[in-house]
Amino acid sequence: MSLPPSSSTERPVVQLLTKPGCHLCADARAVLSEVTGRLGHSWEDVDVSEHPELAARYAEEIPVLMIDGVQRDFWRIDAARLERLLTA
Repeated sequence: MSLPPSSSTERPVVQLLTKPGCHLCADARAVLSEVTGRLGHSWEDVDVSEHPELAARYAEEIPVLMIDGVQRDFWRIDAARLERLLTA
């Protein structure tokens, strides 16, 4: 499964790769909800247990922040960095 990029005229596609039982994923969801909510962006939670190819590729880095199909952060999502990426 490849993650879809957006065109330059659209808002960035923000995805968080997660897995069940992941405490860092819960923290990352909170950061994404706060920052994207404040900026008026949306984001998608992608459960890698439903996508074996993503689970294999990112197994040791979950949670992973993807923006427009590009890995931008993992493990702990930095709110300030996320905001910079979304407003650049």
